[in-house]
Formats: sequence, C-alpha cells, structure tokens
Amino acid sequence: MVTQQLIVVTGASTGLGASAARELARRGFHVLAGVRRDRDADAVRSAGVEPVILDITEPAQVQALAERVAADPRPLRALVNNAGIQVNAPVEALPLAQWRRVFDVNLFGHVAVTQALLPALLRSGGRVVNISSIGGRIAMPTYGAYAGAKFALEAVSDALRREMAPLGVRVVVVEPGGVRTQMAARGIATANTLAAQMTPEHQERYGGLVQAVNTLMATGTAAGVTADAAARVVAKAVTVRRPRTRYTIGRDAAVLTCLARILSDRTLDRVSAANLRRHLPKGATA
Repeated sequence: MVTQQLIVVTGASTGLGASAARELARRGFHVLAGVRRDRDADAVRSAGVEPVILDITEPAQVQALAERVAADPRPLRALVNNAGIQVNAPVEALPLAQWRRVFDVNLFGHVAVTQALLPALLRSGGRVVNISSIGGRIAMPTYGAYAGAKFALEAVSDALRREMAPLGVRVVVVEPGGVRTQMAARGIATANTLAAQMTPEHQERYGGLVQAVNTLMATGTAAGVTADAAARVVAKAVTVRRPRTRYTIGRDAAVLTCLARILSDRTLDRVSAANLRRHLPKGATA
C-alpha cells in the first residue's frame, strides 16, 4: 500500500474523474479532487479524497491549488488532467466563442495546471497523466472542436514527455473510448442546443448528420466500459513503475487506434460515412 503521497485529479465532480479519485484513494494516496461547486465537493468527499474548488480556466484557483500542494509535506506523485467538456457541431456552424471555450477547457486549462504543478512534480519525480480521448486520434464529423483540442493535447503531451524525460518526470496519455458517464448525455444535449441555433441553411446541410452522430454517441456510450473500470486504467498509468506512453480504454478505442494506423484517410472516411449512414434519419444525407 502506497501512503503519504498526493495526487491531483482535475474534473473530479462526476464520471471518470470521480471514479479515478476514489480508486487512487483506495490505493492509499491522498487525492486532491478538483471540483467546480460546493455541492460537488460534498458529493466527492470521502476517506482519502479531499475536494478543492478548481476551475482550471481560472488563474486564481489554479494558483491556490499550487500553493496548497506546495504547503503539503507529502510529495506529489501525479497530476491527472481530466477536466473537460464535449461540444459537438459542424465546423461551419460552431460559433468561434464555442471553439475558444472548448480549447480553453480541454487544452489551455491543462497547460495552466501542469505549469503550476511541475515544480512539485520535478521535486518528487512524479508524473503527468493527461486524459485525452480516441478523439485525439480520429476526428469524426461534428467533432472538429473537441477532437482538435484533444489532438493538440496529444501533441503537447509528446513535447512535454520529451522535455521531462531527462528530468525524471514521466508523461502518460490515456485515450478512452466509450465510457458510461454523464459526459455523453451532456454532450448530446449541448449538440442539440447548438443545432437548434443553426441557420436554416446549416440545418438543411447538417441537421441529419447531427442526429446521426448523437445516436452513434449514445449507442457507443451505452456499450462502453464503466467509469470504475476506466478509473483502474488511470490508476495503472499513475502507479506502474514503467508506464507506457499511451493507454487506451475500451475495445472501441483499441480498435479505432489500430485502424487509424493501418488504413488510409480515404478508407477511414468511407468507414466513418458507412457507420453514420446507419443512424441517419429517414430521407437525410451525410
């Protein structure tokens, strides 16, 4: 049993983040679980899990977290960058303000927290675990903003891994596929809200596509792994002595990652189109 070490998990209010916080606490770590609201703190608080109010896009809250870690005599074993939002809409139809919001949360916020906690990780020889997505390898239609931020997170992770290797800090990427959490339901609700705000021309071009993607997302999530099963993969990335640079979660993520390596772009385009065609509303095209 590992004791007297800290782990920071961002986005720990629900879903994978909350499950990862509990799993790591069960393994003997003291987890600082980043949540955005007091009611979320009450829900996640448990033995070994200490909630901290943290919006990773708020510099003052990121600085407060760094000060909390620096003041603790226990070494920081790992930072798990898990916070994120899912916003899906066609590239043409998604307002730029939404693009900026997605990148602010799913990329720049992670960079901010990583920068703030790297001094502690360098002192302890800890590691950074970035929760990406299979969307960081393959960009499906309407996933331009979300996948774009995840692709960027993968690139930042590669750069950071190579920068940190001589300094004793390991950097690991975790790429979940379908996980049975509330995130997909929130993503579908957001997609429907954005679709309702599209112009008539955009509705005509993309309305059926948005419905098909939502159906596919719901189906994939329902068939996915549980948040607790996904959390065990995250815990492995944190605790194994010699971690891989990347871990996938779920059979779908493993299969799609393999296909992305061996199939041409055009072939992947045809596979994606055929998969979506099965979910299109009657009479719609994609």
